[in-house]
Amino acid sequence: MRKKIQNLIVGAGISGAVLARTLAEAGQKCLILDKRGHVGGNCYDYKDGNGILLHRYGPHIFHTNDRKVWDFLSRFTRWTAYTHKVKGLIDGQEVPVPFNFHSLYALFPKKEAVSLEKKLLETFGPDQKIPILSLRQTQDKELHFLAQYIYEKVFLHYTLKQWGVPAEELDRSVMDRVPVVLGWDDRYFQDAYQAMPSEGYTALFENMLAHPNIAVRLKAEFSAVCKEYAYERLFYSGPIDEYFRFAFGALPYRSLHFEMKEFPQPQYQSAAVINYPNDFDYTRVTEYKYFLPYTCRQTVAGFEYPLAHERGKNERFYPIPQSASQALYRQYAAAAREEKNVRFFGRLGGYKYCDMQTAVQDALALAQDVLTGG
Repeated sequence: MRKKIQNLIVGAGISGAVLARTLAEAGQKCLILDKRGHVGGNCYDYKDGNGILLHRYGPHIFHTNDRKVWDFLSRFTRWTAYTHKVKGLIDGQEVPVPFNFHSLYALFPKKEAVSLEKKLLETFGPDQKIPILSLRQTQDKELHFLAQYIYEKVFLHYTLKQWGVPAEELDRSVMDRVPVVLGWDDRYFQDAYQAMPSEGYTALFENMLAHPNIAVRLKAEFSAVCKEYAYERLFYSGPIDEYFRFAFGALPYRSLHFEMKEFPQPQYQSAAVINYPNDFDYTRVTEYKYFLPYTCRQTVAGFEYPLAHERGKNERFYPIPQSASQALYRQYAAAAREEKNVRFFGRLGGYKYCDMQTAVQDALALAQDVLTGG
């Protein structure tokens, strides 16, 4: 006889953990499971031999303007203030990314940079964030030249490495995520709240899931566990195509390979993240000692190599934003709407790019919908 549970939640990453905690605090019993051996999803971090917290699935920087999201997460962690800055290696120089006036003056002769700055401000106004594709549409010859330069040096080859297809074949939202900044602000994010969990993301999610109404099972496959339980509701944040046994075909993803290297010196590079748009096979290098205060003499840098996703061989990271993939997803979304008492959510369940704050917002909204009878 199958055991009864109110809510079976597949996936113990951000989305699943936030949903489980919110439902649990409303008095509902939740079983949350994950096929990996840890909670936190792609935010999972761990300490190396030097005590440095490394992010197994690439760097995660928390930032938000949403006070509700900040307050919710703050219940489960102390924070260490952190302002994220990124540089890109362009024409042999490390310059700020997103491209801003510091980048402009570093890469162009001063007279030319002054002229370009003036035209940018006259055309768009100060402190604006201009998508590169919009800047490329300008009719002014000098600004069009600048736009082409930024596009080729910052976006074109990086995008090809990251996605494995030319930029023109992707949804323009990919390019819009990193605009050209008409100002001197070197911060990668401008949100009101920017910080790192002082004890790490794993500890944050372990605290979040520590509730008497939440049971956690790791290294657990949904296909096996679902046979053990009779559940009132299923919340599925795993791959939606896998749930339907790839009935319409596999949704395409990009994957990543991370190579962690220890260096016998206090610092390896000049910023937490250095992007390599045009050089080397990797797209970026992350030095993890920048995120939290450490006193050890060694440092660790993670080299990030994009590659094709192969089912059963590597992890799904980024849904590929193309018209064909979205058309395929819509078939799965239509099938999902026919499922009774099943909700698909999160990055994999919704086949969409999610940063951390979006994942929290969506999970809180889903919980509210469920609790109010939606």
